[in-house]
Amino acid sequence: MHASPTHPRVVGLTGGIASGKTTISSLFGELGVPVIDSDQIARELVAPGAPALTEIVERFGQDCLLPDGRLDRVVLRQIVFDDPKLRNELNAILHPRIRAETNRRIAEVTHPYCLVVVPLLVESGLTATVDSVLVVDLAESEQLARLIQRDGISAELAGKMIAAQATRRERLDVADHVIDNTGSTETLRDRVAALDRQFRKPGPAG
Repeated sequence: MHASPTHPRVVGLTGGIASGKTTISSLFGELGVPVIDSDQIARELVAPGAPALTEIVERFGQDCLLPDGRLDRVVLRQIVFDDPKLRNELNAILHPRIRAETNRRIAEVTHPYCLVVVPLLVESGLTATVDSVLVVDLAESEQLARLIQRDGISAELAGKMIAAQATRRERLDVADHVIDNTGSTETLRDRVAALDRQFRKPGPAG
């Protein structure tokens, strides 16, 4: 995928779970950049009554539903992170739908570029589908602590979730740009502003 007068530059934002992708994408959003978040799309795709949710319940059982009919993410997460085969089956239900909706939204962008947030960009082999890769980087120990605090889960489950993703080194190896998420909010804002200016310019995205 390459930017052109009729096609926006696509910057793929990725990073380990709980590394701060939402914070960074929000800062880009404050600058008027269209943000397409694959996690948000996934949540919309599993809303009550949606075909993807029906498939998930058929495959993984009624225990995956909360009393009000919404997906019980905690239960589903525990099921799939204990079994790579089941995790792949869940991905087979969701990923094609997420990809199709992401592409639809990219096609509607009129801004010089858009930010597509894809947590599993490296793992899914999708780096070639974006014009440049922006990695939010964080030490694994800090990532683990943030994940435990954010989701209120055990260190064991948090460790499994991190281990199921690409390593920090693997993400950095494919990065065109890196944001270290250990700095202050103002430092992050300055870094985002600098990248925004760069991404708006015509020419190669890297």
